[in-house]
Amino acid sequence: MDNHGARYVSAGPVAPDLRSADARDRPSRNDSLTAQLSTVIGGPVGDHALIGRARFWTPLRVLFLFTVIFLAFGWAAKSPCIQQTTAADGRPMLDWNNGRQYTAMCYSDTVPLYGAERLDEGAFPYKKWWTEETPDGGVETRYMEYPVLSGLYQYLGMQIAKSWDASPLPGALQVVLYFNVIAFGLALAWLITVWASATLAGRRVWDVALIACSPLVIVHAFTNFDALATAFAATGLLAWARRRPVLAGVLLGLGGAAKLYPLLLLGPIVILCLRVDPLHRLPSARPGLRLRDIDSAAAALAWIRETPARVQRLSLRPLGAAGVAVGAALGTWILVNLPIALLFPDGWREFFRLNTTRHADPDSIYNVITSFTGWPGLDGELEHGQAPSVLNLVSLLLFVAACLLIAYIALTAPKRPRLAQLCFLVVAAFLLTNKVWSPQYSLWLVPLAVLALPHRRILLAWMTIDALVWAPRMFYYLGLDRKGLPEEWFTGTVLLRDIAVLGLCALIVWQIYRPEQDLVRRDFVDDPVGGIVDRAGDPLLAWLPVWLRPWDSVRNHHPARTTEPAGR
Repeated sequence: MDNHGARYVSAGPVAPDLRSADARDRPSRNDSLTAQLSTVIGGPVGDHALIGRARFWTPLRVLFLFTVIFLAFGWAAKSPCIQQTTAADGRPMLDWNNGRQYTAMCYSDTVPLYGAERLDEGAFPYKKWWTEETPDGGVETRYMEYPVLSGLYQYLGMQIAKSWDASPLPGALQVVLYFNVIAFGLALAWLITVWASATLAGRRVWDVALIACSPLVIVHAFTNFDALATAFAATGLLAWARRRPVLAGVLLGLGGAAKLYPLLLLGPIVILCLRVDPLHRLPSARPGLRLRDIDSAAAALAWIRETPARVQRLSLRPLGAAGVAVGAALGTWILVNLPIALLFPDGWREFFRLNTTRHADPDSIYNVITSFTGWPGLDGELEHGQAPSVLNLVSLLLFVAACLLIAYIALTAPKRPRLAQLCFLVVAAFLLTNKVWSPQYSLWLVPLAVLALPHRRILLAWMTIDALVWAPRMFYYLGLDRKGLPEEWFTGTVLLRDIAVLGLCALIVWQIYRPEQDLVRRDFVDDPVGGIVDRAGDPLLAWLPVWLRPWDSVRNHHPARTTEPAGR
């Protein structure tokens, strides 16, 4: 009612909670790129807008919409490879004639693997074996070459595709049905990745639009089965952020049974728990509820059910929680792998055998050097099946050295780094030093990069470079005899990709040593992914040698050193 007695009626019922999420980051206001893009839908958010009050189009639902659109683009990019034609005998077949999978740039491992892994025969992975002729004229026995969960996922997709083919539903080639079933599951996995990342992002939820709309999603979401691992990795970090070390370990262990990289995230968790006070007790995930505050039987039952988890959170110290997570991850990985290892030991070992005998991948830095210099490699010429022992050792030592350097950075930084920062550094170090960097592995970095370094233009530039590597790769595989590209065109773009990833690592290290430059830590935020170590103490760590202690702490306890430059 105004001063003249006129009544005004709300367009809808007033919400019971009238608060505004004013702390949420507003990219249309503080990011020039987003501000320009926002003009398509009416411009930046208003000065007096009530943030967080949308009834339907919440940030998460908008992110899901973006994700579905870009996943649809990804499926459309692969669709030329599931078009069919007619063979000479009149049978339908996939149209991969004249290198179509390369000229259309639609190649996906899932399509040829349906026959190569004998899934078209309805065979159970790891039990089925077959023989293949080797380049030197010999014969070798082969099995399913993927980790257990990835192999079982392929088997499940095959069973669904065969059931669909046998049903009265509209049909297609079995391999086409198989691809679509696999793609649907991978799309759900990427949606889970986006959901977990949005929850981890906290007030910077709109940063996750870079995960939903990444160019790498279009190119690689359906190239292989890596979205399964990103879903387990993201939900594992979410469980850790919510102070559930057992659940975090279980999810990371499941991710390690699909692709090994989620197990690498345990290292940063352990290092950060070392960084906090060893005597520091874990805070509760939320304020404790006292019995006298319970006003209903349902609330009492919920309180009783949560008591074990609450007791666990209050009784474990950081190192204990890290140990629980590591133990749960290893235990889960063993439980998933053990049945296959016992029943089909030769099939289970195939993944490890192939990774041992595999030579430098075309995307690896070792092959880039060979491409431009003619260097024969660390092992020289090898026969088929002969393991590149020197390359394996050098790759391992380089990764271990990189991990030690990351641990040194984590311990000596003036303020405890954020978990996402260390996770990105470890996974990037693994990819850069490893002898294999399959193109879809870049998806591993996308959620971690957005959580670690939310600078939108920088991340978009890296993702675009990485996605564009796909084009020269396809035309290099096409071959010069079919008007493809020379190897140097491909390895040159790989080198640009590696330099871009190294640049991201350098920026993250810069912000670790200068936490005031970290966008995430503004407005009194510590570590949204840190969970147990979020807002924990940052002590001197007297049990470590001086050269491994936080630099600011060392200077504060050694007055003679206070004249050193701040950027030591």
